Amino acid sequence: MTALDALRSALDSLRASPLRSALTMLGIVIGVAAVIAMVAVGAGARDQVMRQIASLGTNLVMVGQGSVVRSGVKLGAGTAATLTEDDATAILNDIPAVTVTAPSVRWGLQIVAGNQNWGTVMFGITPDYMEARDWSIVQGRGISDQDVTQAEKVVVLGQTVVRSLFGGGDPVGEQVRVFSTPLTVVGVLGEKGQNTQGQDQDDVIFLPLSTAKRNIPGMAKSNPRFIHSVVVKTQDGADQDEAQTQIRELLRQRHRLIDGQDDDFWMRNLSEVAATRDASSRALSFLLAAVAAVSLLVGGIGIMNIMLVSVTERTREIGLRLAIGAKRRDILMQFLIESTTLSLIGAAVGVVTGIGTAMVVAGLAGWPTLIRVDSVVLAVVVSGLVGVFFGLYPARRASRLNPIEALRHE
Repeated sequence: MTALDALRSALDSLRASPLRSALTMLGIVIGVAAVIAMVAVGAGARDQVMRQIASLGTNLVMVGQGSVVRSGVKLGAGTAATLTEDDATAILNDIPAVTVTAPSVRWGLQIVAGNQNWGTVMFGITPDYMEARDWSIVQGRGISDQDVTQAEKVVVLGQTVVRSLFGGGDPVGEQVRVFSTPLTVVGVLGEKGQNTQGQDQDDVIFLPLSTAKRNIPGMAKSNPRFIHSVVVKTQDGADQDEAQTQIRELLRQRHRLIDGQDDDFWMRNLSEVAATRDASSRALSFLLAAVAAVSLLVGGIGIMNIMLVSVTERTREIGLRLAIGAKRRDILMQFLIESTTLSLIGAAVGVVTGIGTAMVVAGLAGWPTLIRVDSVVLAVVVSGLVGVFFGLYPARRASRLNPIEALRHE
């Protein structure tokens, strides 16, 4: 018997009992579908996290105001007004791994254009902020060094603000007002989307740092060098943890903090955020992989069971084949091909089901999904191995039947 003959025999056997074959394949179908859907959801989640991290900028360490302690009470992050532009300069000059530092101030306010207004977040920045955050300009220009030096009354708008105030039209050259200060729109930022906390990064406006400090009420006039935060960009391949340690030591020295005294600033390494999110998505993937593995195991047991039943039902046929000259390896190959075919057909149905499930999840639940070819190939290969492994015992049992006893079987 050739392999083609064995395959035809296997297909004939499956067609003879379609309902039984379908029920036998159900475990394989569920297992393969779970694998593909699991990998699609997990890969989509990791891809979204990486894109969100990339939208914040690469190789970044964020430094911000810490907490003030009054009468033993910690007032919370942002209450210690000790961070200055000089700190940003010192970080750039004294830390070898640092390539860019971008000081900024931040304020929630209302921006007005004609008869339209919008509540947004203002950032007073230097040109380095655009480089550190990898933020592009799609219309007009960005904030320049001259704007900062001369405290020019100009503003760059985020995409959300443009849509809210100008209906998505070209706002470059238009006048807007923040509090009582008129500003000229000189540029529009490229779209960033949501950050890792789900906040809209495009709902912002950028002013020159000096302009924000001089013209926006609420800014600390007693300390003209005051800033809310510093974005620190390090060299590609630099050790982020080491750079963060050096920055902390430098700032503690500059702020004259003694041993045992809490930092009056906070620091956040964006690679830590990425690692945390990635660990969460991996945990979900492992959980779903365990479900898929159990389904494949149950499917394999179902295949073994139905193959044992098939051997019992076809005992006389096996005895007849052996009696007319079939070799035991032919019988073994016949039943192995039958169990493997059963498993691979289930895998094919599972692939279609898994891809469909991933697409439905993406459409209805709004979860990001990413179909990976390697997961499809892996699921099919594992299914084939399941068919071989769980079909081996029934096939060996069939090949070892005594031809005379088999022919006498009722």
